[in-house]
Amino acid sequence: MKGITPFLWFNDDAEKAIQFYTSVFKNSKVGHISRYGDSGPGPKGQVMVGEFELNGQPFMALNGGPQFKFNESVSFVIRCENQAEIDYYWSKLSADGGQESMCGWLKDPFGLSWQVVPTVLSQLMTGPNAGRVMQALLQMRKLDIATLQKAAA
Repeated sequence: MKGITPFLWFNDDAEKAIQFYTSVFKNSKVGHISRYGDSGPGPKGQVMVGEFELNGQPFMALNGGPQFKFNESVSFVIRCENQAEIDYYWSKLSADGGQESMCGWLKDPFGLSWQVVPTVLSQLMTGPNAGRVMQALLQMRKLDIATLQKAAA
């Protein structure tokens, strides 16, 4: 595997996370899975390291224990073509223990941060009314394309 691959550290639920993420993203697949054996250090049969792809982007997941937790200093951006895509990813990733935040950010049930944004956002944020777009964006949790476009007009 060449290139840059995000490597995600989980306490003990890497397999559950892999299944969750590959169910949310349509063009996804589970790759090679290594499991702990008799010598540990995790429980025998538990995923040690798992490979998976989300929309063609490779990821790896490790059950490494409780030493490290996700925080907002790292997030993944999902660029959406339309409001239906924003609504889909927002509802799927924030469900079942996820947390909505402001400005298109959320945490999924595993605590990983995501930004669900429209592809048109960069154009709106560099246009002549970028300040109005920013003010509208700062009032939102889930981003609303029509409201952002109205602010830009």
